[in-house]
Amino acid sequence: MWPILWTAMRTYAPYVTFPVALVVGAVGYHLEWAIRGTPKPRKEESIQELREERKLQEKAGTDSTQVLSLKEKLEFTPRAALNRNRPEES
Repeated sequence: MWPILWTAMRTYAPYVTFPVALVVGAVGYHLEWAIRGTPKPRKEESIQELREERKLQEKAGTDSTQVLSLKEKLEFTPRAALNRNRPEES
């Protein structure tokens, strides 16, 4: 009798365990939401949006009329490779 019972349980196990797992999962899901409460909507921002916000905040503290002149910017640029063979002006 036991071998017949074990064979039947092994054969019909997927048909029994799936509905049981479905019911347990649904009960657990609703119980978790009841305990946790309703979720607060969270604002999802991309990394690019966060970067733009940070740059705007950095710009807000500076004076936008004070900029470097082109001459000051060129002092820090490296010399071009094509100018290496030209004689330097004294």
